[in-house]
Amino acid sequence: MSPAPPLDPAVFDGAVAAVALLAGPEGRLLYTNAAFTRMFGARQVGLPARKAFSDPDAWRFLSVLEEVRATGRARQVTGAREPDPAAPEQSRYFVYSCSPVTTSEGDGILVVAMDTTTETFALQRYRALVSAVSVMVWVMHADGAMEEIVPGWERLTGVPWHPRADEGWYAPVHPRDRERLGSGWRDAATGGTGGAFECTFRVRAADGSYRHLSTRGVPVLREGRVAEWIAATVDIEDTWRAQLRERLLARVANVTGQSLEEAFGEVVKIVVPELADACLVLLLSHEEWPLPEHAQVTARRVASATRPGLPAPPALLGQSVTVTRTVREVLESRVPRTFGFPAGGPVPAGLLPAVAERWLVASGATSVTLIPLVVDDTVLGYAATSTNGDSPALGPTETELLREVLHHAQQPIRKALDLQRARRTALALQRAQLTRPPTVVGASLAASYQPASSANEIGGDWYDAFVLPDGTLVLDVGDVVGHDLAAATAMTQMRNMLRALAYSRGPGDTPADVLARFDEAAEGLGAAPFATAVHTQLRRLPDLRWHLSWSNAGHPPPLLIPAHGDPLFLDGSQEDLPLCVDLSVRRSNHTRILGTGDTLLLYTDGLVETPAATLTDGQRRLVRAVVRHRGAALPELLLGLQSLSDHRDDTAMIAFRADPPESP
Repeated sequence: MSPAPPLDPAVFDGAVAAVALLAGPEGRLLYTNAAFTRMFGARQVGLPARKAFSDPDAWRFLSVLEEVRATGRARQVTGAREPDPAAPEQSRYFVYSCSPVTTSEGDGILVVAMDTTTETFALQRYRALVSAVSVMVWVMHADGAMEEIVPGWERLTGVPWHPRADEGWYAPVHPRDRERLGSGWRDAATGGTGGAFECTFRVRAADGSYRHLSTRGVPVLREGRVAEWIAATVDIEDTWRAQLRERLLARVANVTGQSLEEAFGEVVKIVVPELADACLVLLLSHEEWPLPEHAQVTARRVASATRPGLPAPPALLGQSVTVTRTVREVLESRVPRTFGFPAGGPVPAGLLPAVAERWLVASGATSVTLIPLVVDDTVLGYAATSTNGDSPALGPTETELLREVLHHAQQPIRKALDLQRARRTALALQRAQLTRPPTVVGASLAASYQPASSANEIGGDWYDAFVLPDGTLVLDVGDVVGHDLAAATAMTQMRNMLRALAYSRGPGDTPADVLARFDEAAEGLGAAPFATAVHTQLRRLPDLRWHLSWSNAGHPPPLLIPAHGDPLFLDGSQEDLPLCVDLSVRRSNHTRILGTGDTLLLYTDGLVETPAATLTDGQRRLVRAVVRHRGAALPELLLGLQSLSDHRDDTAMIAFRADPPESP
């Protein structure tokens, strides 16, 4: 059979229906007819779909185009839009279809739309009218017999009306709503609710889905006694879904997490239990999109939530899964996909980390739905939701609402991404400044910098080590107040200024003199950060010992770890003010002789301070830790000390050890 000839769009010029034709991987707009322009406004032919349909509410239409292009299957969708205020004649409500066709430029999509605004308004009026009367009216007699007055139960559920108020009547009711429905009836019958009964519950419809019903019943009294109950039951599924959508989108708008983990942690708690029994978010290891074809890409668990009554989810310990071809197909199509399986497994392999697969089996999951997470046209990862036990698998309506909720989470996710990228830039700047200590004859040096664990914590901790022209070794450590990009920038300025002042010191200048000049320079240049620092000078003596002099500007004191004896903090005779606080107060200088094997440790407060412990407690823990590691090489010593920090704050350390003389 010969292939079908390319579609000639000119045949639609006079059509009543609105018609548009798109082609190519970007969905370039080839044609629109006059009816399309009247309904949706003028669109520039020749542009990719995302530019031709750049309206804020066009994202769903673009998603349908992507799905048709990816699957090759036609879609028919009901849509709504806010028309241009300057063109009130444009369509508000419409139904449209997207069908794959062959065009003169290759594979394309034919869009055909019909204006349903008038019919929609009429339907809204009709729904408002019928909502004033009961869809179903029924009576329960004193002996428990039940009869329908205005029928509708069988039409809704597909099963005949049950004539008695016993357990058989509850069969179509959702299992998790039965107890609440029954207890509500019992309270009403005993007068606990003031003589009326009201309840919203789910009933299994004839197509297997569940719909929300609202029932209100009142007692009929005869001779002062309840003779029967009369109740009205209304199908409120559409209203319930509209209210649910409004409620969920309002909650998404209030997501404030500053890291991706925090933001997605809030989002999964919105999804569960309203839309799914459990929700897991996995982020890709690659930021490059599209994903490299042959690269091994992993997805890491960053957030999860489960409804009450299910086993607790496994702890988030960075578990990951290699992205399989199936998951790649879902991500590349950007179309959700549901995988069903019997309760107790087996779960389709390769969708989730092994720890999540085991949880699905243990919790009686029956389906998993994967939803790509897209921000600024880049797929960050995917959400995986499950239905468990007696919960039905997500249908198209629930999946579409879930997709919409995740789409509206883009704004807080984008903010978290921006913070994460800013933090990476600042950390790269800090690491570029924190160079490796120099090689010094007769001594060993090691340094360490550990950023805070929080994605929005950048910090201003730093260290420095360099040798002056006369051979004096300078060691510095400092901390600029703040945990943001401004603190990181001030740290860089402070470190460079202090280095320059130390390098240009005059004969006989002490560390206290250098810090005093720093106060003056920072004040005069208008670059005075609120910061603490320890500035030290070390000179090797002829007998191979080292002369240490230092000045402390409000910083935690250095720790001396003698080769023999107990560690001690070099507090000095007085505690000086932090930098740039009061230029009129003289800074003090201190000295000490370091013998062979003695170790000097400079550090920032992130090592010893935590919300749960005082500075004194932290210093005691530090002393105990250095005693345990005192025989280790300096890099191993610093590595062992890092465990003291709770990583809420960044931590900088630099260590010096006077080496024994080399054997002749």
